[in-house]
Amino acid sequence: MSDDKERTVELHYEGGVLKLPVFTGTEGESTIELKTLLGSTGMTTLDPGFGNTASCSSKITYIDGAAGILRYRGYPIEDLAVHSTFLETAYLVIYGELPEPGQLKEFSEKLRDNADIPAEMGAFIDAMPRNGHPMALIASAVNTLAAYYDDSVDPDDEDQVELATIRLMAKLPTIAARIYRNSIGETPIEPDAALDYVDNFIRMTFGDKAPTGELGELFNKAVGMLLVLHADHELNCSTATVRVVGSSKADIYASVASGVNALSGPSHGGANQAVLEMLEEIRDSGISIEDFLEKVKAREMRLMGFGHRVYKNFDPRSKEIKVLASQILDSHDNPDELFALALKLEAAALQDSYFTERKLYPNVDFYTGVIYRTMGFPSNMFTVLFAIGRLPGWVAHYREQLHDPAFRIARPRQHYVGSDERRYPGQG
Repeated sequence: MSDDKERTVELHYEGGVLKLPVFTGTEGESTIELKTLLGSTGMTTLDPGFGNTASCSSKITYIDGAAGILRYRGYPIEDLAVHSTFLETAYLVIYGELPEPGQLKEFSEKLRDNADIPAEMGAFIDAMPRNGHPMALIASAVNTLAAYYDDSVDPDDEDQVELATIRLMAKLPTIAARIYRNSIGETPIEPDAALDYVDNFIRMTFGDKAPTGELGELFNKAVGMLLVLHADHELNCSTATVRVVGSSKADIYASVASGVNALSGPSHGGANQAVLEMLEEIRDSGISIEDFLEKVKAREMRLMGFGHRVYKNFDPRSKEIKVLASQILDSHDNPDELFALALKLEAAALQDSYFTERKLYPNVDFYTGVIYRTMGFPSNMFTVLFAIGRLPGWVAHYREQLHDPAFRIARPRQHYVGSDERRYPGQG
């Protein structure tokens, strides 16, 4: 970010003129700094949802929604999805550079060495309600890590933050798989240090029921790619939550747990489940794709998995997912009918000017649900997989914030519209 002292904008208000500096980002985007606004004018800005407000400067992820661009640390998501692995991408997001082979090997070994959880914590997870939503259970378990590992909770100690980073990355798949196994009444499977990150998670989740052969390889590739595609997405709701909680100097476990809770909301991490429910409704009702889209245009039904808060073009993450989805569909002996239905729905919508003129293109959620369903994950685990993928981004933003020269506790202002002063009854 550059600070061009010659570049300012002027705010004219009753009482004077305030000059505000303009900062220029790496890609030429401009940001007006408002930190002197309240002190100089006595006024604040009102920005519901913070859609026009940059709360920090960050080096992690760049998004251009109009052009359909997503880059982690400068690398296009299309390149990472096809050529990278989840651990390599996670290292990139957290530490800022692609790892050298030796660095990646060391990172992988640290995760394998720390993948197990204490026996007492396992018993704690096993005692949780088995019919509870896994996101609620995972948030509780992540929060509890601080109690089991109180040697890594000090945000001012870089070694402790690094140790907590490794523990979170290593243990979240183990926790998630154990919660899933408990939910179906199966014995938890301990991590296997001989397997890589994604293979180990799938084995801990499905055991000997995991697909093998070509289909098994495709499924493992799908999980790895989906985790890469979800690794970070700038200041979305859950990442912003991690930063806000972390700004109080809460430990990284508490901050990540808050991100899990934010992601659990249906407007954030639950979108892929909503796509699946839409496809099931189309299938069960017997309505044709053409009639369904007409009902969407008449606002009688909702088209889930199309359009995005940020992207006004194709979601760059959706392109690679579609290719992988097609490969799985072609390789599966008993392909999921919802897969084929999704392909038909996408093709029909993209041929209809109503949707293309409104920039309603498929987003990353459109195919993730049907892929996970085909793999055997129940719908309440979809957001869990999202959380495992997003963990590197949450960690990276937490760590970056700690070293930001402008670091301060988050404290948004409000526009008060309540009652004016009132007297308590009987007090005049």
